[in-house]
Amino acid sequence: MTDSPPLQDLQKTLGQQRLVTFEPGRAAIEYLAGAHMCHSGGVVQGGFICGWIDAAMAHAAMAGGGDMTPMSLELKVSFFAPARPGLVLAEAWIERAGKSTCFAEGRLLNSAGEVLAKATSTIRLIPRAKVEAGSRAAAGWHSVRVCPRRN
Repeated sequence: MTDSPPLQDLQKTLGQQRLVTFEPGRAAIEYLAGAHMCHSGGVVQGGFICGWIDAAMAHAAMAGGGDMTPMSLELKVSFFAPARPGLVLAEAWIERAGKSTCFAEGRLLNSAGEVLAKATSTIRLIPRAKVEAGSRAAAGWHSVRVCPRRN
């Protein structure tokens, strides 16, 4: 078990409870699926499931060290059973990694250990400074009025 830093807004939105595993090439994150994440019949909306497994795969990539930011190039999720409100565990591992690209796999389990979904991802590893510079540039672009106001 790993001590988790304070949660950021995204982690709170996803219902992250704790970082269970964070070691080179592996990660597991516990989430609390709430009723507010469900659509008809009390089934968790698929976007949350994708986000949970994607986050676990990104953590597995980051756990290898270095100052790189993982960016998903491709994500495929297969759903096997509905996720319901309660605790779920997203676990992931790096299947193969190169200097700038890695291939990850992950799965989502319910509290009984049943596999609810599996995923694969191709991840691009980009230097953090480059990602942050791009974000600053994008923030500046958004502050410029693109469409003049009509009178």
